[in-house]
Amino acid sequence: MNAEGLHLLPMASSYRGPLSPACEQCREGRKLVLFVTGLCRFRCFYCPVSPARNQIDVVYANERRVLCDDDVLDEARAIGAGGTGITGGDPLGVADRVEHYVRLLKSTFGPDHDIHLYTHEPNPEKLRRLAAAGLDEVRLHIPHYLWGPLASQGGAYRSVLEAAPAWGLRRGVEIPVLPEKEAELRRLLRVLEGIGVDFVNLNELEFSETNEESLHARGYRLDPRNGWGVLGSRAVAERIVREMRLSVPVHYCSSRFKDGVQLRERLRRRAERTAPSFAERTSDGTVRLGVVEAGGEADLERWARGIVRRAGLRPGSYRVVPARRRLELAPGLLRRVARRVPGPAFEVEEYPTADALEVEREPLNARARAHAAASAGGT
Repeated sequence: MNAEGLHLLPMASSYRGPLSPACEQCREGRKLVLFVTGLCRFRCFYCPVSPARNQIDVVYANERRVLCDDDVLDEARAIGAGGTGITGGDPLGVADRVEHYVRLLKSTFGPDHDIHLYTHEPNPEKLRRLAAAGLDEVRLHIPHYLWGPLASQGGAYRSVLEAAPAWGLRRGVEIPVLPEKEAELRRLLRVLEGIGVDFVNLNELEFSETNEESLHARGYRLDPRNGWGVLGSRAVAERIVREMRLSVPVHYCSSRFKDGVQLRERLRRRAERTAPSFAERTSDGTVRLGVVEAGGEADLERWARGIVRRAGLRPGSYRVVPARRRLELAPGLLRRVARRVPGPAFEVEEYPTADALEVEREPLNARARAHAAASAGGT
């Protein structure tokens, strides 16, 4: 922090005033991301939600597809979550579902499990009900065409922000920084200061697979120094945080901070709790494993016993994963025994997430190289 009270964070993020408790947990990787629906009637042109979720009524806990309550609870335990961020889509479009999850999380993890919710919808009845169920914080996403004095249609947002403390809610505003809307954004911040909101979060506008065409059509361009950020978004946010002396906390969160700090810390926490002891954990939060693939082997157990015998593997130095039809062990150990293994052997780097997204793989024996060559020829 410098003498003027400006706090600098990694990846060009910054803030003045205290961060929301929810933001503190996000920074530490301790916040479960509960995506409760991809449906949203607002359809913002800059929405970054992925095609697999955008306008689809699905539920995910982090990267795990949720089919039952245990999926949510298991994922929270897998990262040692201290709280949950409920997002979408627009969660208030499925308010009953949100209430169920709020009560589930509070009853399981206790009243200190901090829950915040993002929404476009300034609906006092729904928010009062969720506050009574245990919701701790609401973050209103005010549409860009209402920025400024929050008059006329924007009055509904003003009313919710003014009333939320009586319901027991922390209340803030979280919006992307559209570079051509700097004047309107400054006016909005002055209005929010007058209301006395608990915080304002400014997110870097960023390109995604979903919004790329729409952003380009409006003249936005990629910032070559800042990942997938939109050119000008960071500059406007930095000017506002540095220049405006507001009595309410203002936090600028860059697109690189979300990936390079928040996500990385969450991955590290998950790897510590879920990765096998023989896995190698990286500084990026990924894990490296030695993997032998079973392919079309009909009897997985018999196949695995053959590998264990030929390679002389000890109990605890490997595991068989039936759902992925493979045997896993330490990558260094597999390198030493790969020639004796009856199956394609690889060193694999992947995320320690429910979907185990693979980052890279290296063939370690002739069968693996043949398998890789055949796969490349088929693409």
